[in-house]
Amino acid sequence: MLALLPAALRHPARLLPLAFLAVIAVGTLLLMLPLASAQGEATWVVDALFTAVSATCVTGLSVVDTQLHWSFLGQLIILALIQVGGFGITTFATLIVIVVTNRLGLATRLAAAHETKTLAIGDVRLVLLRVAITMAICQTVGAAVLTARFLLVYQEPAGQALWDGVFHAVSAWNNAGFSIYSNNLVRYVEDPVVVITICLLIIVGGIGFPVLHELARRWRRPARWSVHTRLTVLGTAALLVVGFVGMLWFEFRNPATMGFRDLNGKALVALFHGVQPRTAGFNTINVEAMRQESLILQIMLMFVGGGSAGTAGGVKVGTVAILAFVVLAEARGTRDVVVARRTIPATTIRQAGSIFILAASVIFLGAMAITALSDVTITLGPALFEATSAFATVGLSVGVTGDGNDPVRLVLCVLMFMGRIGPIAAFALFAARSEPTYVTYPESRPIVG
Repeated sequence: MLALLPAALRHPARLLPLAFLAVIAVGTLLLMLPLASAQGEATWVVDALFTAVSATCVTGLSVVDTQLHWSFLGQLIILALIQVGGFGITTFATLIVIVVTNRLGLATRLAAAHETKTLAIGDVRLVLLRVAITMAICQTVGAAVLTARFLLVYQEPAGQALWDGVFHAVSAWNNAGFSIYSNNLVRYVEDPVVVITICLLIIVGGIGFPVLHELARRWRRPARWSVHTRLTVLGTAALLVVGFVGMLWFEFRNPATMGFRDLNGKALVALFHGVQPRTAGFNTINVEAMRQESLILQIMLMFVGGGSAGTAGGVKVGTVAILAFVVLAEARGTRDVVVARRTIPATTIRQAGSIFILAASVIFLGAMAITALSDVTITLGPALFEATSAFATVGLSVGVTGDGNDPVRLVLCVLMFMGRIGPIAAFALFAARSEPTYVTYPESRPIVG
């Protein structure tokens, strides 16, 4: 199949967007079928497109009520798009990491020389198999726990409990944030089993397969972890603590969110909504009712996102961690950026900076487009929140998506697609263009700051 494509389209930075566009197109057509609607009527093309983009890009933003608008077939199509999108992103990003870094310890090494930047067929098959097995095991365990909880505690019929458990486990692992309940997961706001299970699925699914693979082999020997694994694990832990403490501090007395709950209820709300911006998008409270400082914290966490080569979005924990060490090295006046006794190459620093700047630029342009195209007044805060949520493939909303017109929803579709594909495609493009320099020009030092 690849041989039929023009050579210019076979580059990973172009092939991945084309593959996802094809999946989105098929998903849109399927969701427009009358059988996919609970009312038996064809769904408006923009609504079907938005849902297909949100599901394939594992975002979770929705313009219709997933429980009431879609039939079982429609929900099944959404679940399939989530699984295809999550699996496709994870496997493709993992293969890119292997090609670029040659760090993942597989049964066979790269068969081709570094100049070819290709994998042996055995490596590709092994990566796909291991990713699939990891996803299947985690989703099965999560679905079993949720199904048992829905069946035994909430007295749901066996078939409905199984469907609810499977759907939410798959959605959580893929960091999608889709729920088949009209009020999302509000009914489970103080259920520790549901809350913790969903959170664990989100964290493990979003941390990235390369990290999971290395932790499975070396979890008892942190000293032998790679720099990438250290940055991802420690960065993830730090951001989870920041999210939990920040939400607990800002919302502790907010009567619209957690102010009326006991300490255990407040802790569960803070835990859940400290994890969601990483980037799942479920909610157990009304996000619009949060204080402004909480929304700012959510925007920051959404922008960072999760680990590389995982189902989470954002600019990635590793990207922000590298840039933080760059700032630290500059503050100390050291020449090299050193992490765990390893020097970070200048090419990696440039890649991290490029992705960070591109992401910030796209988000601000998206927020500007939302305010310009909306037929109602949208202030900067909600526009920026919704643009960040879409680009970081989070799925949290302060009402802009539901109230927006078709042009605004199309802007959000573009943001979701760019946010899901952009960082990975940009990394592949930047990494693949590392060429030797034969000419060195004289230095010049423009004034900075």
